[in-house]
Amino acid sequence: MTALPHPARFRRLSGPAGIGLLLALAYGLVPLVAGDYLLEAILTPFLALALAGLGLNLLVGYAGLLSLGSAAFMAVGAYAAFNLSLRVPGLPLPAAFLGGGLAAAAAGLVAGLPALRLRGFYLAVSTLAAQCFVAWALNRIGWLSNDSPSGVIGAPRLVLAGWSFEDARGRYAVSLVVVSLLTFAAWRLVRSPTGRDLVAIRDQETAARIVGVRVARTKLLAFALSSFVVGVAGVLWAFAYLRTVEPAGFNLDRSFQILFIVIIGGLGTLRGAFLGAGFIVVLPLVLSRLGAALLGDGFDSGTLEMVQRIVLGTLIVAVLIREPAGLSALLDRLFTRLFDRPRRVPA
Repeated sequence: MTALPHPARFRRLSGPAGIGLLLALAYGLVPLVAGDYLLEAILTPFLALALAGLGLNLLVGYAGLLSLGSAAFMAVGAYAAFNLSLRVPGLPLPAAFLGGGLAAAAAGLVAGLPALRLRGFYLAVSTLAAQCFVAWALNRIGWLSNDSPSGVIGAPRLVLAGWSFEDARGRYAVSLVVVSLLTFAAWRLVRSPTGRDLVAIRDQETAARIVGVRVARTKLLAFALSSFVVGVAGVLWAFAYLRTVEPAGFNLDRSFQILFIVIIGGLGTLRGAFLGAGFIVVLPLVLSRLGAALLGDGFDSGTLEMVQRIVLGTLIVAVLIREPAGLSALLDRLFTRLFDRPRRVPA
């Protein structure tokens, strides 16, 4: 009798076959069976935040550079895409998304200059300064918001080649396509020589410099690439989810939310961004429904929200205590126990 570890079904489930199944469900089944509430209130913000977490993970998880300014780069992307759509007549929707991402990449490149001298929490403080500066600019420079007194402006219509994507399914479809393309690009990036350079800097910067990695160039590239992805996520957040472009949608709380997505999902893993976004977006809604059902009408909304935050915080701490590497490592452990048990076959 011979033990056979690592069965093929586990490899298929976690490999291209599993990804193909998820894409088939996302593109084929979900639009057919999901209602407008599920698409608008859950899946569209989930995709936007997952993309933002993916971009931040390129910087924090792969390059080891801590940033607290993700919401600022989301705002730069959203406002840049809005102004391009407003001031360039006939600009195609993909060009607006690309322009928003490039504007965020330029902002990230400037914000990443302190990374050439600073590390750790000192670098995080410098990115926090970028967050504060962008918030100030959005509230003080009227041109950015088309001179709106409140700073709140309506997002442009999602129209491509004469096709309107204004309904819930259309906005979900746009978000899904953008997230799929950028996730594939990120997957190619982390497996390229540039991705290996990012990991080398994260693991040991001095050794990376000795073996020929251009550390300064790679750090700035990490900030630019990360900010590009986060900027496009900001365009999705404003155009497809909020349907408005406003400074309040990109405050400091949003930056911490994206950082929590990366930490909870798992640093240095692409799927960790999606797992963390699911945890942050879906779980609070579930807790809210459970709280309303269990506590009834005897508690006001403020009390219910506080209880929800306490429970959510407790669950986050419990997950990180159980598996500091995040939900991605926890999922690996679970699938290993389920599918990686040795089987005995006749010798």
